[in-house]
Amino acid sequence: MNAHPRAVEAAAPILDVRGVSLSFKGVKAISDLSFSVVRGEICALIGPNGAGKSSLLNVLNGVYVPASGEIVFNGEHFRQIEPLAAARRGIARTFQNNALFKKMSVLDNVLTGLARHTRTGFLAQALRLPGARREEAELRERAEAILEFLELQPYRDLTVGNLAYGIQKRVELGRALVSAPTLLLLDEPLAGMNAHEKAEMSEFVFGINRHLGITVVLIEHDVGIVMNLSGHVVVLDYGRKIGDGTPAEVASNADVISAYLGTVH
Repeated sequence: MNAHPRAVEAAAPILDVRGVSLSFKGVKAISDLSFSVVRGEICALIGPNGAGKSSLLNVLNGVYVPASGEIVFNGEHFRQIEPLAAARRGIARTFQNNALFKKMSVLDNVLTGLARHTRTGFLAQALRLPGARREEAELRERAEAILEFLELQPYRDLTVGNLAYGIQKRVELGRALVSAPTLLLLDEPLAGMNAHEKAEMSEFVFGINRHLGITVVLIEHDVGIVMNLSGHVVVLDYGRKIGDGTPAEVASNADVISAYLGTVH
């Protein structure tokens, strides 16, 4: 697996973070942060714990409201984007800790990722009207395709809470993917995994980007995987951007080495 090359600079970004700042009770989590993500790339956010990475993802999908700055997504400008609006515009998100329904099956967990995307109303669904039945069939077909892509079909009817941790992380990824997003935000998708599980998940993230054409922004602490998987790396330290470029550029940045990477091999 080779890193997806960064698109040419002339390409219009799918995501533009402009001067974003965020504070909690007077403590700055993000300070005047700006960077762009080109459509079709994998962009990694790295930095020490507490650097503001997860807070930034919460801004991008509308959970937090920045104190200043704006987000430009697909040409639309937002000071704040509501989570529902973000989902419907094509932004999907996973979390550090699996937010799965542990007593439900794999298939049913993946189907919950479509709850915000149904077109028919509650009454039509309750009465099993033809439009609602057609939509249900379409959504189930989409979920089955995602299970196939993530090699989850053998587990489709099993209870999620009884599955290995690495499989659960893949189910959460499937729930985010089933809505067919254009931008996928992954918050530490490899956290808690052993080396084999990390390698598997890295291949799936690469496939999502390369074969499904989805732009990926991910937080990850395993620098070796980041440098191999990503074409673009943004480095945060105490909410400030101290590096932004290709893996090679970031790895040779003196500020990044001092704050985070240590000795570069």
